[in-house]
Amino acid sequence: MHPGPRGPGSGLAAVSTALLAMSRRLEVRDVLRTIVASARELLDAEYAALGVPDDHGGFAQFVVDGISEERWRAIGPLPRQHGILAAMLHQDGPERLADVRQDPRFEGWPAAHPDMSDFLGLPIRDGEETLGALFLANKRGPRGFTDEDEDLLSLLAQHAAIALTNARLYERSRELTIAEERSRLAHELHDAVSQKLFSLRLTAQAAAALVDRDPARAKDELQQVAALAAEAADELRAAVTELRPAALDEDGLVATLRNQVRVLDRAHTARVTFTCDGVRALPAAQEEAVLRVAQEALHNALRHSGGDRIDVTLTRREAGGAVLRVSDDGAGFSPPTVRRAGRHLGLVSMRDRAAGVGGRLTVHSEPAAGTTIELEVPGG
Repeated sequence: MHPGPRGPGSGLAAVSTALLAMSRRLEVRDVLRTIVASARELLDAEYAALGVPDDHGGFAQFVVDGISEERWRAIGPLPRQHGILAAMLHQDGPERLADVRQDPRFEGWPAAHPDMSDFLGLPIRDGEETLGALFLANKRGPRGFTDEDEDLLSLLAQHAAIALTNARLYERSRELTIAEERSRLAHELHDAVSQKLFSLRLTAQAAAALVDRDPARAKDELQQVAALAAEAADELRAAVTELRPAALDEDGLVATLRNQVRVLDRAHTARVTFTCDGVRALPAAQEEAVLRVAQEALHNALRHSGGDRIDVTLTRREAGGAVLRVSDDGAGFSPPTVRRAGRHLGLVSMRDRAAGVGGRLTVHSEPAAGTTIELEVPGG
């Protein structure tokens, strides 16, 4: 369903609502989504998109509305800055076309891309800086995009520039705050744990000296060693909790994994995919362990396997918890070399992370048959 014709009052209310929604968003990604959804609804178009350019001829972010997640995945990698997309980034005003396919700058699109005809786009600018380009296609109704649509999109773009600039400033401010907080925590961690470890070493040395001539006192000292070790472990655990990756806290494990896989897929020649089946949320410590193991396994596969495909899957266990699998179709290695390769490939740290949350890590590999890293974590 899409909205029918609006009267002047309802149209003004819709514009006001859209501008207010933009101004209330703090995260850049949320601002982009709000701009695109608002533009598509207000101009009654079938499709809308907003691309934020990078410095390498591509787009750092590209948000669409009107295209399903499945079709978006089928379309493939993010577009490059070419054709009509490039024109929108480098011209001053809007571009309105009755049929984008007939424009000499049109260079086609992937097979899975939806068919588009009438087109309206313009850059989003802050002074001389181009923050992005906003596009709409397939106006519903017989007339196509109008002068009024151009005026409305120009108004949206002006407010979008303000909202995007504010969101960028907010994120930079937050990054600085996080960096300062992590620096503070690092100093506190160093001071607290260093003192505990120094006391631990002295107490252990005293216990060793007393073992033969005063076993009772040696036993007391060893009990003190155990207490100091427990305190040091608590300090470390508290610090790790505070330093937990922000993306997990904000987006959760599934979204964080999906985003990281998407970035790797676009950055490497190997095809990297992510599939999730039934997993919603896990306890914080388990999400941290799963993410770190996935990152290490992906790093190994991309750097060492030489494979053409890497598949990441996260599935729900019937008894609760989840199973992470990272599989590649690369060179693999024979079972006798697994132990020797373990430290080189980070398997020791991955097993430690698994054990730390009561999980289990297994490695399946054969020469020329690829490798699968599997992490199973129990329910919380």
